[in-house]
Amino acid sequence: MEPVGMFAIEDLTVSHGHETVLHRISVTIPERQFTVLLGPNGSGKSTLISAMAGVIPVRGGRVRLAGRPLAELSRRELARQIAFLPQQLHTPMGMSVRDLVVQGRFPWRGWMRGWSARDEDAVARAVALCRIGALMERPLDSLSGGQLQRVWIAMTLAQDTPVILLDEPTTFLDVESQLDLLDLLARLRDDGRTVIAILHDLNQAARYADRLILLKDGRVAAQGETATTFVPANIDPVFSIHARMVTDPETEGMICVPTALERRDCDA
Repeated sequence: MEPVGMFAIEDLTVSHGHETVLHRISVTIPERQFTVLLGPNGSGKSTLISAMAGVIPVRGGRVRLAGRPLAELSRRELARQIAFLPQQLHTPMGMSVRDLVVQGRFPWRGWMRGWSARDEDAVARAVALCRIGALMERPLDSLSGGQLQRVWIAMTLAQDTPVILLDEPTTFLDVESQLDLLDLLARLRDDGRTVIAILHDLNQAARYADRLILLKDGRVAAQGETATTFVPANIDPVFSIHARMVTDPETEGMICVPTALERRDCDA
C-alpha cells in the first residue's frame, strides 16, 4: 500500500530577488517515513525545506500539509505540526541549556497557561533522547559546536510535533554523534513521526532514509524509495561524479564509492 502523503508540493516556485531558486517542483512526501533531501551546494535543498516549514514566501504553486494548504495555517497551528531546525542558528547570549530547550514548548503554552506535566515530560524525553542531561545548567556559550547542536535538536524535539524538518543537522557533530543522531531520527520515524532532513553524506542517507529526493539546479532530478533511487543513473548527473556501488555488509543495501569524473577520465 502506498504511504499516505504528509506533504504534497505542487508546482512550487521560489525566488530570491530576481533569481528563481526552485522551478515548479512537485513532490509528495509520505507520513511516518524518513525522507532525505540530497544535492550539491546551491541545488535548492535549504530553500525547499524552508518553504515546507512555511518560513519563506513562495512565488507560485502550493504546499499542502496533511491535505491543508500551508498558507491557511496560523503560526501557532503550524508550530504545533512542524518543528523546524534551520541551518543558520543564532545562539542567544546569557541563556542556559535548560532555558533554550524549554523554548520548544512555546507553541503549546498560552498567556494564562503555566508549566504543565505534559511540558515537563516533553522536555525530559527530548533531553534523554539527545543525551544532554549533564549540560542542562551550563550556559550556551560554554558548549562545543557538537554539544550546542545536540541542544538545538533537543529544543526541536521538545516541540513534540508530528513533523520534524532538519537542515543539515549533522553539522558540527563528530562521526559517532552523527550516527547517534541518525539512529535517533530513525527511532522517531518508527514512533510515527514524519522526519525530513538535508544530509550531505550519500551513504548515511542511503542507510537511514526510506525515501530520497535528489535536487539539482532548483529542480527535482529523482525521487522515490531509497532502494530504487540510490543508483548511479541518478547520482552521477546530480553530483557530477562516477558512483561505483557496493553492498553494505551490515544492511545489505547499496553504498556509493564516488570517483571524480576528471580522475576517471585520466584513468581511462
